Amino acid sequence: MFHNLRARARHTRAVARGFTLLELLVVMVIIGLLAGFVGPRFFSQVGKSEVKTAQAQITAFGKALDQFRLDMGRYPTSDEGLGVLVERVAGDPRWNGPYLSKVAPPDPWGQAYVYRSPGEHGEYDLMSYGKDRQAGGTGENQDIVSW
Repeated sequence: MFHNLRARARHTRAVARGFTLLELLVVMVIIGLLAGFVGPRFFSQVGKSEVKTAQAQITAFGKALDQFRLDMGRYPTSDEGLGVLVERVAGDPRWNGPYLSKVAPPDPWGQAYVYRSPGEHGEYDLMSYGKDRQAGGTGENQDIVSW
């Protein structure tokens, strides 16, 4: 009889330590609901930060382009592109760069920034096509431009 009580006590403690399938399912549903509410808000913030990053990079490139113009008397041509802000213009002693600390990175969506000089909207146009990588669009797909 004493042995039977000891076995029953061990069995009761073992059962008390575990979770039932129902308890696990309830926890999983709660986690799923929380993810459903928090996930979309989190990912919309990521998209906004990518747009802000592209705007900040275009502003920084614009300042470097303006400094290049002060030294050289002109903006880089479309053929020279943004690379001339880092590497010396061959045979021109007026180049006083580098105007950027490193080669211009791609936009937050992995595409090269579009640079045109002369531009359609000013002396130069500098832009990113946004998330959809196509002209036009709204929200995250909107073009980020220098003008």
